[in-house]
Amino acid sequence: MRKLRTYKENDYGLKADVLAAAIKEDRAHGLIPFLLVATVGTTPTCAVDDVKALGEICQAEGLWLHVDAAYAGSAAICPEYRYLTAGVELVDSFNFNVHKWMLVNFDCSPMWFRDAREATAYFNVDPIFLKHEHQDKTIDYRHLQTGLGRRFRSLKAWFVLRSIGIKGLQANIRNQCALAKQFGELVTKDERFELAAPVHLGLVCFRLKTSNDANKQLLKLVNDDKRIHIIPAQAHGTYFLRLAICSTKTTSEDIIFAWNVICELAEHI
Repeated sequence: MRKLRTYKENDYGLKADVLAAAIKEDRAHGLIPFLLVATVGTTPTCAVDDVKALGEICQAEGLWLHVDAAYAGSAAICPEYRYLTAGVELVDSFNFNVHKWMLVNFDCSPMWFRDAREATAYFNVDPIFLKHEHQDKTIDYRHLQTGLGRRFRSLKAWFVLRSIGIKGLQANIRNQCALAKQFGELVTKDERFELAAPVHLGLVCFRLKTSNDANKQLLKLVNDDKRIHIIPAQAHGTYFLRLAICSTKTTSEDIIFAWNVICELAEHI
């Protein structure tokens, strides 16, 4: 497995020319590139790879393109965020976690294939005692995994869609994105702080304009204080804090409260 470098000036998304160069280099060393895993909404910064540009290269070079849209994929339920999945028609497989942002309890991760029958060939388990007369009429999902059985995860997703509805799910995502934007504006107005990455969806990455150690100290103060809880991340050697808007009950007042706590504790550094 090879990890490809991303760049801050590209908002930490994977650039197509980096992929093209890596494919060329690997083949020059006698290797056979066959799979690219692209990301829509990385964990540290919610960065989004250029799926369309990467997909065009993968098709030209014969690579399978899988897109992991674990968190951000749910945002595509809103028309204004469907740009995130531009180029999805070039993808061979795509998954996201509805338990992360579509109000479904853990775990539930839909996955799509360009050709599901091709995908089932790789884990095919077909002894005589499992054969039946309808096996050629539909996809048998045991062929998508090593185990024969599967939990009925789709039922809870169906119940959420029926009880909350598309508009309810859209409203929740839009509200949390607006709250993240509000927090990001508070960060940029304070000369002590800076954004470590653009505010994207419901995630804000921020830090003190000082050292990594100072930010580690701030994190400890915040979490030891216990009024709010945040977690850190690091990109290209830069340590920063992440405020993720996740709860359906979070309000604008909560955002102001969280920011005031952070500012209060930052005075001790």
